[in-house]
Amino acid sequence: MARVSDIGIDLGTSRVLIYMKGRGIQLNEPAVVAVDRDTRNILAIGDEAEKMIGRTPSNILAISPLRTGAIVDFDLVSTMLKAFVSQVIGKHYFARPRAVMAVPSGVNETERRSLISTMFDVGMKRTQLIHRSLAAALGAGLPIDSSYGTLIVDISAGVTDLGVISMNRVLVEDSVKVGGDAFSDAIIRHLRRKHNLYIGERTADELKINLGSAIPRTEQTYMDVTGRNLISGLPKTMRIYSDDITEAIDEPLRQLTESIQGVLEHTPAELASDIFEYGILLTGGGAQMFGLCEAIADALKVPCSCAEDPQNNVVVGCGRVLENPQELKKYLDDGRKRR
Repeated sequence: MARVSDIGIDLGTSRVLIYMKGRGIQLNEPAVVAVDRDTRNILAIGDEAEKMIGRTPSNILAISPLRTGAIVDFDLVSTMLKAFVSQVIGKHYFARPRAVMAVPSGVNETERRSLISTMFDVGMKRTQLIHRSLAAALGAGLPIDSSYGTLIVDISAGVTDLGVISMNRVLVEDSVKVGGDAFSDAIIRHLRRKHNLYIGERTADELKINLGSAIPRTEQTYMDVTGRNLISGLPKTMRIYSDDITEAIDEPLRQLTESIQGVLEHTPAELASDIFEYGILLTGGGAQMFGLCEAIADALKVPCSCAEDPQNNVVVGCGRVLENPQELKKYLDDGRKRR
């Protein structure tokens, strides 16, 4: 059997993506593990585990071991990562491959070292970590070796990572616990408060994807959803309009905009000038919300654009590092400072 290619991994809060050198993205699955509450046995991982959410007996838990950019159950993360990597590279190969991995910003140094150890256990010769903002910029095709400043806003499910990049370095960074999950939670709260209707996370996600808009739409769109009437306790179907969702997400959108403004205020003047001229780049799955760029640009008076294929930028960036391994060191030695 031929040698297995090196891999790039985006260990995200809600999904794990794996890129294989020369083959592209080979895995994209939910970061979910189904566990028997009584025995702690692992019942399913990824897609199969996600299908169990809200549909399983009380003794079966569908757990997301990463939340809001941090690891909440390292053992489950390790088990999940081993399963996904083994699925991609197989059990037999002549040489141990290398890995480049982007991890959430809230993962601490001890956890980072443990993740590297986990990757060694699953068969990696060497695993190196890359800053998410650098990986996202590389995946979006930006010339990060340029002296011009670029602000990357990577909006994932649990957290948004912000990084000002210049000459292969992240010079200013921040993270805020506002992402796709925060928008979904805001929709749940809004419908409960305004319509006395309780809906689950899955329905809220569908509303966010189908109706979500950071600015009022010129033409209203709608979706019929079924939830529980909080007054009668009975099932109720209601028609929800896009303006409802725009109103619902106003608060997390404001928090996101304020975080971007905070990073700009802490950015050196020359680099801030570049950003005000050339704009902000949104990446991550949350960047796809209708009108988000326009809302941010209007609030901050800064140009804003969304990367192509934003949900895959980070893992593709890891893959591009693999194609040029001699470049890896400068991407990792980013000399960043945190606000």
